[in-house]
Amino acid sequence: MRKRCFFLILLTCLNCSNDDSGYEPTPQPLSIPEIFSDNIIPPVIPTDNRQTLEGVALGKKLFFDEILSADGTKSCASCHSPQSAFTDNSPTSIGIDGIAGIRNSMPIFNLAWNYNERFTWDGKELSLERQAEEPVQNPIELHSNWDNVIERLQAHPEYPELFRLAFKTSTITKELTTKAIAQFERTLISANSKFDRYSLGQATLTSQELNGLDIFLREDKGDCFHCHGNPNNPLWTDNDFHNNGLDSNFSDLGLGAVTGDPNDNGKFRSPSLRNLAYTAPYMHDGRFTTLDEVIDHYSEGLQNSPTIDPLMKQLAQGGVQLTLQEKADLKAFLLTLSDPSFLNNPDFHN
Repeated sequence: MRKRCFFLILLTCLNCSNDDSGYEPTPQPLSIPEIFSDNIIPPVIPTDNRQTLEGVALGKKLFFDEILSADGTKSCASCHSPQSAFTDNSPTSIGIDGIAGIRNSMPIFNLAWNYNERFTWDGKELSLERQAEEPVQNPIELHSNWDNVIERLQAHPEYPELFRLAFKTSTITKELTTKAIAQFERTLISANSKFDRYSLGQATLTSQELNGLDIFLREDKGDCFHCHGNPNNPLWTDNDFHNNGLDSNFSDLGLGAVTGDPNDNGKFRSPSLRNLAYTAPYMHDGRFTTLDEVIDHYSEGLQNSPTIDPLMKQLAQGGVQLTLQEKADLKAFLLTLSDPSFLNNPDFHN
């Protein structure tokens, strides 16, 4: 009888150790920049994945760890480098087998304010946690499988304890792994550009930069603000999906391949205009090497197709037809949206 009681007590203690009854991870709410708190609604944080100090630390370690790839040679950071505003400056990213994909690596920042909760260029992932699943198992990215990844993490000398601290259990799962990565990614906040400081009365824009802002906001000039925001939307994206006249025919259907609706063919997510100084090449397939090429496209390079966005109002003449000086002014303004402190934040580096 005594042996049985001792066994039950031991089993109860072991269960308590695994579930950490009485222990709670340390809450770590996002630090909301002043430019966001004054202009946009609060960030989207899932009720089942609150930000914690331990969860963010675990997610950061996982983000930079090559253990997630099949051969241990690449990590999330391989295609999303802090020095490049969390992209990789390649037209299309190359996975562990040396195979290039068809999409440009999207920069990662301010994702907690993606209110439609559709992630990636084509919107196929419906949460940041879901998005974190895909690269691991994608055959042209990390080309692993989650069963093997979890087995390696469980056998690791550090990870079981880190999961216990973050989630009160040392039993590692795919769901907890992606929750941790998502927690870290939500901390990647960029809100200290020259234009941010200008908006807060802490910096001055040149006359050329101010001219560029005027061109950006004018419907009869750049007409950029419908898809890419304005000073009252400092995300500088509408996080929606548009056919912006890149092609008359589509080899990549974008959102249309996800929804199955032909009316969505050729539509891709509008990326934020923040940090353009660091995130070349541009567009979903990295076709434009320079910002000048992007501006040229909207000025005189639009291609018609059945699903082109009605916002491309100057389609008949190829684009908005900016002069050389207007192009230079617009570029000068766009570069004020870049945030060098984001690249150098030690919290975002391995």
